Amino acid sequence: MANPYLPLWEYIPDGEPRVFGDRLYVYGSHDRVSSPSFCDYKLKVWSASIDDLNHFVCHGDAFKTRSKDGGKTSIDYSDKELYAPDVVEKDGKYYLFAYVLQSKGCVAVSDHPEGPFEFIGQYDYNIDNHYDEGTFIDPGVLVDDDGRVYVYCGYLGSYMCEIDPNDMHTVIDETYVLDIIPTEEPFEFFEACSPRKVGDTYYLIYSPKQGSRLAYATADSPRGPFTYRGYIVDNDEDYPAGNDHGSIMKIKDQWYIFYHKNTNGTIMSRRGCVEKIDILPDGSITKVEMTSLGFQDSLNPYEITQAETACVLKGPGNIMITELDIFTRAIINITSDSVMGWKYFDFGDDYTDDEYMYIAIKMQPLGCGGKIHIYADSDTPENEIGVVTFSNSDHILKAKVKKLTGRHAIYMKAEHAYRDIWSKDCFEQRALFNLIAFVFMK
Repeated sequence: MANPYLPLWEYIPDGEPRVFGDRLYVYGSHDRVSSPSFCDYKLKVWSASIDDLNHFVCHGDAFKTRSKDGGKTSIDYSDKELYAPDVVEKDGKYYLFAYVLQSKGCVAVSDHPEGPFEFIGQYDYNIDNHYDEGTFIDPGVLVDDDGRVYVYCGYLGSYMCEIDPNDMHTVIDETYVLDIIPTEEPFEFFEACSPRKVGDTYYLIYSPKQGSRLAYATADSPRGPFTYRGYIVDNDEDYPAGNDHGSIMKIKDQWYIFYHKNTNGTIMSRRGCVEKIDILPDGSITKVEMTSLGFQDSLNPYEITQAETACVLKGPGNIMITELDIFTRAIINITSDSVMGWKYFDFGDDYTDDEYMYIAIKMQPLGCGGKIHIYADSDTPENEIGVVTFSNSDHILKAKVKKLTGRHAIYMKAEHAYRDIWSKDCFEQRALFNLIAFVFMK
């Protein structure tokens, strides 16, 4: 699957990836398409075979604080939203650690990694001067090789503690550590703790004050001290910025970073993305760019590309990906000089004498005419491979473009038809069309 890696109608941010057995499970929040607030009253679990990461299965509701049909809920002390969970395995059981908005977090258990999860209890602790009034916001959990269990949390300040492995919700006295990741430079902790152990090194992935990034720090002990190492991915690079939350996971022989990006013009409507990463011998992680690839090595330009898989959206207008209906998710607010990009396509080899190929574009016209400039590798004039002209009534466009071989990013740049006449200023900020999909053809 390309990014976003789940079906394009699904919104799962704050993804915590876990491999149990021969399947990858993704635990995260559940956003609602048109909601004015973060998250939902339920948690859903998706999984895929580690041998086929392009086909995910939804296991339904795993935990919920509200039921639309008046049925049973997972807890009875709150009906508020559920945020950013994590799941770990301990002694053959699977434990869900969840944050319930404005109340103390809770722990639930299941015999199966997909749930459903049965409530065990809220955290039991005796801690003074605790952040968030005891809510244990957005928990990330580590079960160490010796069976000890650590929980890392925080918003505007971080903390960690050790949990009694016998009941999985009692905080062991005198194990609480405040500011496990400092708020000062270079760490600048903001939120979204996620611990991992790689070899003998402890990693804590988190969101710094530059909230669109996922940074990481490492230590020789689960209790620190941690050393700042840099950041892994930034969803604000040539794309509308938002918050971020995710983690790293090794699937077979490949490491990945899971993160999310915004859609629908709001930070309340987020979808999960993934990129391949490398962990070097010194423990450092090479920063990666945001792409359209997901789990794939490359995109196929000769298959239909949905516009909403764009990883570049920039320009003078409020360009964004928006769900117009359950079947149509388009790039909207495309004004003159708006740029859209997809990384990366493999055009393969071609031994014919043809100098051209074709591109077909599906769009929704908005009463304007103009052009769409097509580029390979960068949106600069010298990299233009073709121009598609459209009228105020075109829905399907087709035009010749320069033939490509090998691996390339593809960019499109919009231009209205009135750039050089007296009505130019009127049309500079006018939306020209909605982009739905495109495909290359030989």
